[in-house]
Amino acid sequence: MTAALRIDTGTGLLLAARQVLSPHWDSRPPGALPELIVVHGISLPEGAFGTPWIDRLFCGNLPADAHPSFGEIASLRVSAHVVIRRDGALAQYVPFAGRAWHAGRSSYRGREACNDFSIGIELEGADTVPYQDAQYQALAQLIRALCAAYPSLSGERVVGHSDIAPGRKTDPGPAFDWAHLRSLLDGGESAARAT
Repeated sequence: MTAALRIDTGTGLLLAARQVLSPHWDSRPPGALPELIVVHGISLPEGAFGTPWIDRLFCGNLPADAHPSFGEIASLRVSAHVVIRRDGALAQYVPFAGRAWHAGRSSYRGREACNDFSIGIELEGADTVPYQDAQYQALAQLIRALCAAYPSLSGERVVGHSDIAPGRKTDPGPAFDWAHLRSLLDGGESAARAT
C-alpha cells in the first residue's frame, strides 16, 4: 500500500477499502464530531485469521452453529468503521460520519459513550499474537487520512479499546506495538511537513 489513502468526506467512505456496509450503526448525536480513534483487535473464532466471520458478525448474519464460540455472540449488534486484515487489506463497514457500535460502555478522559465521538478501527489479530507490519503501515496511513479529512481528529488521540473500557476489554492487547505505530505516525508527519 504505497499510495496515500483518501476519504470522500461527502460520503464518509474510504476510497481504497472494500465496502461491506453494516446495518449496525446510526447517526452521531447532533453536533458530535469524530475526535478519538480507537484501535481494537478481533479474530473469529479467537486466534483464527482470514475467515469470513468478521464480515458476517458486523452484518448481523453470523451463524451461531458455525463454531462453538459463536452462540454467545451471533445476536450481537456490533460494528466498526474499518477492519484491517493481516495483509493490510481494508474493509469498511460504517461511513466515518456515522456512529459505529464498537466501543460499548466506555469513557475517555471522563467523557462517556465513546461511540458518539470516535472512529473504531479493528485489526485482525489477538491480544498475544504479534500484529503484522502491513497492518501497522495501513493503520498509520488510515490515521493520517482520517486526520486530513476530519480536522477534529488528531494522531495524538489514538487509544486502544482497553484504554476506554479498562477491566472490560483487553484489546488490542500486549502484542500491539504502540511505539512502532507512533514512529510510523511521527515519520509520516515529519515527511509531510518537509514537503
